[in-house]
Amino acid sequence: MLLASVLGDVGRSLREGFFMFWETLWPLILGFSLSGAVQAFVSRSGLQRVLGDHRPAAVAKASGLGMASSSCSYAATAMAKSLFQKGADLTTALIFMFASTNLVLELGIVLIVLLGWQFAAAEFVGGPIMIVLLALTGSVVLGGRRLARARRRLEEQAAAAHDHGAMTGVSEERQAELEREAWRTKLRSRAAWSDAASYTMADVKMLRRELLLGYVIAGFLAILVPTHVWSAVFIHGHGVWTSIENVIVGPFIAIISFVCSIGNVPLAAALWHGGISFGGVVAFIFADLITFPLLLIYRKYYGGWLTLRLLVWFWAVMAVAGLLVQALFSSLGLVPNTRGRRIVDTAFHWNYTTFLNLAFLVGFAALYWLYRNRARLAAPADPGPSPRASPPPGP
Repeated sequence: MLLASVLGDVGRSLREGFFMFWETLWPLILGFSLSGAVQAFVSRSGLQRVLGDHRPAAVAKASGLGMASSSCSYAATAMAKSLFQKGADLTTALIFMFASTNLVLELGIVLIVLLGWQFAAAEFVGGPIMIVLLALTGSVVLGGRRLARARRRLEEQAAAAHDHGAMTGVSEERQAELEREAWRTKLRSRAAWSDAASYTMADVKMLRRELLLGYVIAGFLAILVPTHVWSAVFIHGHGVWTSIENVIVGPFIAIISFVCSIGNVPLAAALWHGGISFGGVVAFIFADLITFPLLLIYRKYYGGWLTLRLLVWFWAVMAVAGLLVQALFSSLGLVPNTRGRRIVDTAFHWNYTTFLNLAFLVGFAALYWLYRNRARLAAPADPGPSPRASPPPGP
């Protein structure tokens, strides 16, 4: 009986983790594909010109691009790394990452379905608050020397991967050629698209262990840890101190729960049902960018010391934004009085998620084909004899 119970729990946990992955599959593919396209098509000089600082214009552009891109935190992290590696300001790249996980339409839809329109509104109010806080404090947190070391680290990783044949097969000469090519020429080039596919596959290979770890552990935690255990770490009935403690502890729950992006909304619904404050739930939802697997990814990208700075910085920004949102919504009487129940759908349905996943899987298969055939597609075509050339003279 004990063995059957354990096997049942394992099966349900793996099922939960798989459907968390299924819910975020298409934005995951979209995000990694955009990351590869940025590395292949966007010139360093052009990106530095558009996103090379964190002034208001650059922040607005990064926020808009983030809103139009993936909602998956893993993919957004890879995209932010690519932007920074190609010459964007790191603060601006991180603002892109925050916008792509907190200001996207599909997240708002899920929040409305599981928690109510007030939480969706809170997300779209709190997202800009976090972006402003990041822009104002980025220069203090990220010093010039730290940025230089982080960029050099990424360049060394790319060089090492190329030396070992594990990256993409895109040589330094080819990268320089891509920088020189005009935008329209790149879009018509099969070689350039195969390079983009190669960059995408390189990012997927680099992060595949962290992705697998995140989804598997999230599934086990969602099944094996009761809701009241998560709720027990939040205090209740102490006025403003309750609000402050909840917005601080909310991100901590996100770190140890391993649930990313849209996948953390069902757990947020469970926490809200368990009695956590409005601001605590909002801060928890914001904190999908500091889950433990993502911290491992930041460490791989930027190094340990900068990752610790990012953790403290993000945590503070998320907590302050959650507190400000709660204060604003409380003053307007918009904090809901009813607490819904947790909703986790662990079954296939013919809905927009399924259709988008199938479409993006077809696109991913095409990217994989381009990646596998990069050498052949990148080889210059033999022009053959010119049709206007005169025949060789006879003997």
